[in-house]
Amino acid sequence: MTAGVVAAGLMSGPAAGALPAPDPTVTTMSVKSPPGGGDVRVLVFYGSAAGGEESPVVNAGIAAIESIGLSGPANQRFETEATDDARVFTDEKALGGYNAIVFLTGGGDVLDPEQEAGLEAYMEAGGGFVGVHDAARAEPYSDWFTGLVGARPAASSPTAVQRATVEVGDRQHPATKNLPVQWKRPDQWFNWTKNPSGDVHTVARVRESTYQPGASANGWDHPVSWCRDYDGGRSFYTGMGGTVSSYDETDFRAHLRGALLWTSRLVQADCKATINANYKAERLTQPNQPGQNDQIGEPHGLVTAPDGRVLYIGRGGADSSQPVITDWNNPDIGKGKGEIHVYDPSTKKVTLAGALTVFGNKGGGDELVKVEEGLLGIELDPRFEENGWVYLHYTPHSRLNRDTQMAERRVSRFTLDLATNKLDLNSEKVLLKWPVQVHSCCHAGGGMAWDSKGNLYIATGDNNSSGFSGGYSGNNPQPNYKGVSFADARRTAGNTNNLNGKILRIHPEADGTYTLPEGNLFTGKETAEGGGKTRGEIYVMGVRNPARISVDKKTDVLYAGWVGPDAGAPSTTWGPAKYDTFAVITKASNRGWPYCMGNKQPYRDRNLPNPDQPLGWYDCDHPKNESPNNDGLVNLPPVTGNNIWYSPQGGAPDYPRDASGIPSYKQEQAKYLLPWLKGGGQAAMNGPVYRYDTAAAGSTVKWPSYWDGKWFVGDFYDADQPRNAVITDPGNHGEGGLPVHSESLKKIVPIGNDGIKNLMAWKFGPDGALYVLDYGRGFFTSDAKSALWRVTYTGGGPTPAAGQLARGGQ
Repeated sequence: MTAGVVAAGLMSGPAAGALPAPDPTVTTMSVKSPPGGGDVRVLVFYGSAAGGEESPVVNAGIAAIESIGLSGPANQRFETEATDDARVFTDEKALGGYNAIVFLTGGGDVLDPEQEAGLEAYMEAGGGFVGVHDAARAEPYSDWFTGLVGARPAASSPTAVQRATVEVGDRQHPATKNLPVQWKRPDQWFNWTKNPSGDVHTVARVRESTYQPGASANGWDHPVSWCRDYDGGRSFYTGMGGTVSSYDETDFRAHLRGALLWTSRLVQADCKATINANYKAERLTQPNQPGQNDQIGEPHGLVTAPDGRVLYIGRGGADSSQPVITDWNNPDIGKGKGEIHVYDPSTKKVTLAGALTVFGNKGGGDELVKVEEGLLGIELDPRFEENGWVYLHYTPHSRLNRDTQMAERRVSRFTLDLATNKLDLNSEKVLLKWPVQVHSCCHAGGGMAWDSKGNLYIATGDNNSSGFSGGYSGNNPQPNYKGVSFADARRTAGNTNNLNGKILRIHPEADGTYTLPEGNLFTGKETAEGGGKTRGEIYVMGVRNPARISVDKKTDVLYAGWVGPDAGAPSTTWGPAKYDTFAVITKASNRGWPYCMGNKQPYRDRNLPNPDQPLGWYDCDHPKNESPNNDGLVNLPPVTGNNIWYSPQGGAPDYPRDASGIPSYKQEQAKYLLPWLKGGGQAAMNGPVYRYDTAAAGSTVKWPSYWDGKWFVGDFYDADQPRNAVITDPGNHGEGGLPVHSESLKKIVPIGNDGIKNLMAWKFGPDGALYVLDYGRGFFTSDAKSALWRVTYTGGGPTPAAGQLARGGQ
């Protein structure tokens, strides 16, 4: 068939003219359900309200769709017919013969009320609709048509053809799965009067930083193609295709082809996965009884067991009615209970499994009063179902030295009675222990995770005060308590001979000992600089406060996030503002703190005799630890850049650099590489990488496969801070490559005072649901909002149903 010519048997007539605003006429049409059949036919409608000369895009689009229908596997081919006569929508026999309808039309009223009602009847019968570019301008007075296309272009949208980058976030839909994640192409780019994300399933977004979006820009979340099941049928819309050359592009044709295969019922697809209404967030635990922590302690971490039980820990803060002892002369200073609770989904009941006596209940106040120690991390043995072994990362009160104000951090193994959910506190096997200073808080870390080889990763904080460096590099060597520095992270995180400020990796053995796997940052046997200056447990050094880590067992890649320092703005004297950080860690490495942050942005050195006097900038490629508090190597491993960093000003600040590679740190010169990010009050809480195939096959609540392979990054706070799922590039993410796509989870993992306001931990369970801890609304205690939540998917499977496929078994 020649492009633009109506196929035999289809009525023809003059192009539709401008029509009056429709009123809600009810049609008497009865379109067969589902429309079309195994002889798949696609109708291209290109009627225009404007009349006059036809847009050249029409012929290009029809020719491309014809070509698509004649190519590919034989069982995915279809016949294309085209018309500009809107009377087809009131012809029951004709309309019912099409599996899908494509709108290549321009703007305006192209359908009269009865014709629009016919299209509505067609969709209600299970029809398919594909809108291309200007189709979003059609039927401007119709709310139903607005729902069909999903959004309307802003009148001030740019009209120039511009080259831009499209982020293709859906890696499974037939319209996008074979496209590059970062797709660079020229087109006309609409802005939307109302962002449809969350109401539709967005499969691709355009990155506004790569072109000029104009005054009506939508921001970092700028959908360009989406789909959804609508009014009984299937609707797909793309804002692309505004130029003739689009239809010659191989990738754009692949995009159209996938849309046509789904809408015409040749293949199934999931167009529900990012629609907010398809998720349900429910609180699983009740508020504690007065004066008790019967339901939950001060939330600090969780883990899910293979049978669905959720074990979660309380750091050590007591109910607000309980006394807090801060006097170092009192033997009970900071004594608290690090509680382990078990939620059983089969009974929906909580059991207090046990409580460790910890140094961790010293309340709030400044950093010389409060404490962040206590029960900090939990993991289950890979053979937990057989042995009941639970690993706990904590600070025992019994090991506190009140004279030196030093404590012991340890990782121990305990046994849980799987029948009673009670922890045998006498079963403790201490795997690993090391000293921490507790004269001054903060930054205890705490997260733990396993890889597929039975290696246990343990995240430890730098255990330093933030208050003696102006919120920049924690490198002030001067303050100390009885000879131990408490404000110099070069003693801890930057020290190759210290286990604080690290992510450790050990291989626990059945007898309660551990061995060291190959590939850690050090062996512990290095002879450099006289020897004896490294620890073989260190896998990652240079992290500040890594509260949460995770390992994707499909790839054994480690994911981590850590809280940054306190400087609210960059300084041309001292360096970058506070950066909270996330990193994809593919091998042993130095992540920079306290020498460098972000994408290898250095701090200024300081040292005795005058720590207030700035010295030279650190060299991120050849860092040196020249602190008087260092007992490790002076020459450190090079810094690896991190993937995500954010400040109060925005996501991934970057600056012009001088000939020596030193950033200007002038705020007005900053470029923000990740516009979906911003902080303020900020506390990074790393999340999991979702793996669909590990969830129970029969689960009715598991998140859909759309999320497979996406990394969840979040923040304790819920205002401008991240709560996003991101895609990274395996080709460069281990070296600090920026994420290539991001989408917000704030409507799915709900924010707000009655939602999950203070996100403390999140992991997927064996049922494929997301389990989340809300810390509550106070600090160093639990309150009525402290809770365990579960977020489940309720949207159902892909469409059309298998029995509705045009050629069954596709």
